[in-house]
Order: sequence, then structure tokens, then C-alpha cells
Amino acid sequence: MPDASDQSHKLLDQVRQTCRRRQYSYHTEKAYVRWAERFVCVHDTTHPRCLNEDDIRAFLGHLASERNVAASTQNQALNALTEWI
Repeated sequence: MPDASDQSHKLLDQVRQTCRRRQYSYHTEKAYVRWAERFVCVHDTTHPRCLNEDDIRAFLGHLASERNVAASTQNQALNALTEWI
């Protein structure tokens, strides 16, 4: 049975593959991978395929209220998450 780190590596590989297939820049790929990592960490390492729109809203709310990120940063996070979830 694969452990959580194996699943996270597979997930991050999927994010990378999606970015490459869509011909995103390397910097965008790195940013999207980081958003995937943050999203999973905020939700106690639950696999994103088990999460839904409410979880994405909660994550974006967390970014706004607790991390005080700009709207453009929230948009980048949303775009990253909707690419592969």
C-alpha cells in the first residue's frame, strides 16, 4: 500500500504533466505545484480528489483572512487548483 508521500509525489507529477501539456511556463508550473502543496497541507494532507468546491472556497478564504494575500494571488491559487481538481 503506498504511503502519503508516494501519493503526494504522484499528485505533484500530475500537476506538472498538466502544466507541460498546456505549455505553461516553467515558473507557472512551479507556482501551481506550490499551490497544490499548500492546498493539501491546509486540508491535513487529504488527497485533492476527495475535496470539493467548498474546500477550495475555504482555502481561498484562509488565504484572504489569515494570510492576507492580494486578490491576484487568490486568483492564481484558484486557477492552479481548478486545473487539475
